[in-house]
Amino acid sequence: MIDPWGSSIVDYDKLVNQFGIRDFSELVGKIEDPARLMKRGVIFGHRDFDKLVPLINGKKDFGVMTGMMPSGQMHIGHKMVIDQLKWYFEKGASLSLSIADMESYAARGISFEKAKEIAINEYLANYIALGLDLTADNVNVYLQSQNKTLNDLTFKIAKRVNFNNMQAIYGFNASTNIAHLYVPLVQVADILLPQTEEFGGPKQVVVPVGVDQDPHLRLTRDIAAKLNEEFGFLAPASTYHRFLTGLTGDKMSSSKPNTAIYLNETPKQAEKKVKSSKTGGRETLDEQKELGGRPDECVIYEMLVYHLVDDDKELEKIREECMNGELLCGHCKVHAAELMKDFFEDLKVKQEESVEIAESLFD
Repeated sequence: MIDPWGSSIVDYDKLVNQFGIRDFSELVGKIEDPARLMKRGVIFGHRDFDKLVPLINGKKDFGVMTGMMPSGQMHIGHKMVIDQLKWYFEKGASLSLSIADMESYAARGISFEKAKEIAINEYLANYIALGLDLTADNVNVYLQSQNKTLNDLTFKIAKRVNFNNMQAIYGFNASTNIAHLYVPLVQVADILLPQTEEFGGPKQVVVPVGVDQDPHLRLTRDIAAKLNEEFGFLAPASTYHRFLTGLTGDKMSSSKPNTAIYLNETPKQAEKKVKSSKTGGRETLDEQKELGGRPDECVIYEMLVYHLVDDDKELEKIREECMNGELLCGHCKVHAAELMKDFFEDLKVKQEESVEIAESLFD
């Protein structure tokens, strides 16, 4: 069972086999100008994305949906979602962005007022600073608690689900509070909202997520089928990306400062954290030169893959030199730290302007 509020996913292959997620690599060659994370295997699985490929290639109408639970700080691992949204946006997708203040209240006890504050100053501001235009006409940003269409749809969805369904998917039990039981249904409504009449009716929608969020997608696909006759909803497609490993080698977590580089940190702090990260190097210098490094077990190399190196040929050169012992961990760390510092210096400039824009979304 996958817990969307606390999973620590490590065996991606097992999850693909157990839950019927399909291998994304089979589609990469069919996509015109695929996203970097697609080409590099960071996006590893999908449900029904093959239905999106002709729409993307043909520049036809489709949607992308995502959500944020405003409960803490954004870190560098969250950037991969924004990178995907930017790519879809460039391909002509409409964007639906849910601020899950109902979920943060039910699962974390955060007030609606505080959730809105966190969403604006921490999440939306960074989405904008990272290059996503949330002021465009084909973008819908909303608070769950204040969206009447969403809550009306949630009520209709609730009629199609019973406790046994929720227990089987989420592991809820007799002590689960009813609000926590209800918010997954709100998330189902979030995913289906772009297909309502208010937003042009039924269309293909993709939801890019970490695999820990797959329970919501499975529930939504089941409910979409049940509501098809009434609303004409299509089952949402989804893609699944690998998590960025934490700086210590464990999962990167907003609640564990030593594992994450937060987007509100200074360039110097970000640089320092990169230099303290776990590598895939050998025990001694001689072993490193003789046996080579292990990039697939290296946090530094992962940062280069996910965020810091755009050029595929440059990345491949780094990988080869690491594996044959030419590139030593110390040099690679210094290079990655410098790239991260440069990235944060640019981000800081953009963050200064982005909070005001984020606030204007609710004027």
